[in-house]
Amino acid sequence: MSTDAVAIKGKVKDYIQQATFVDRDKIRDDSLIFKEGYFDSMGFVVLITYLEENFGIKTTDSDLVEENFESINAITDFVIRKNGN
Repeated sequence: MSTDAVAIKGKVKDYIQQATFVDRDKIRDDSLIFKEGYFDSMGFVVLITYLEENFGIKTTDSDLVEENFESINAITDFVIRKNGN
């Protein structure tokens, strides 16, 4: 895993922990953040805004599929793809 991926994963995990007040140790890289109830639809909108502002990406309608945002791993992969790394 590249240094960029580790850094992105850490920032995303920090954000999820701060936004949900869930114990950081309970949020795993493969936790299904919507199915496990960490985020709802409003949380999803705020998550997209966070990703765009903090990683300099632009999310399109075609990006808004569950596979891109279902876990920290998926979000990290999505950000890396959008940045062209």
